[in-house]
Amino acid sequence: MIVAITNPVALAVRGATGTIPIVWIGVEAIGVGLVTSFAHPGGNITGVSLYDAGFYAKRLQMLKEAVPTASKVVWLNMRSSWEAYGPVFQRAFDEAGERLDMSVTTVLLRESNPSEYQRVFAEIAQDRPDAILVSDIGDLIPYRQLIVELVEKSRLPAMYGYREFVEAGGLMAYEGDLGEAGRRMANDVHEILNGTKPGDIPIYQETKFHFIVNLKAAQAIGLTIPPALLATADEVIE
Repeated sequence: MIVAITNPVALAVRGATGTIPIVWIGVEAIGVGLVTSFAHPGGNITGVSLYDAGFYAKRLQMLKEAVPTASKVVWLNMRSSWEAYGPVFQRAFDEAGERLDMSVTTVLLRESNPSEYQRVFAEIAQDRPDAILVSDIGDLIPYRQLIVELVEKSRLPAMYGYREFVEAGGLMAYEGDLGEAGRRMANDVHEILNGTKPGDIPIYQETKFHFIVNLKAAQAIGLTIPPALLATADEVIE
């Protein structure tokens, strides 16, 4: 069995074998072509779908609610993840952007290291956006403190993919329940080791989401979070 973390890994593994069972965790399984059905994945793959394209559009909407004047947004992402699912989510951003009067431009990191973050944020500064969406690809998590510091230096409001960024001083995050996702993956592994075919195990779709807001970060950039949005937060860091 192979446990595949993220879409790029799952796509590479599935391309290498059509027989070894794969338990995957990632996003938008149908949109990126991993499966054709959540209920009956078929083939040799099953697992957990954290988010779909609509979830990313929801993040954009929440950013608009936090900063009503924002119209130009940068989506910070890794080149590897963009190649695996970027166009699917860009379409979702474009559709939501028409409704919200916002445009989303993707800025890609070639790799995850300090010098590359410095380069990309210099590029972002030249573009002069109103806000930043930070990808939830796992490659970014080890450098969350640096990313948050660079965002704070730019004095731009940002939406992150995980609470760890907010704990590091970021403004806000909208995330799924990774603990539950991990338990679901473990259940899939257990079932396969006991003889169930992966293609017969429905893909679990995340349904629990958490919104975290850091009011200290908002104060640092002179932003007042609208009370209606703040009331929807699952956690507020004072």
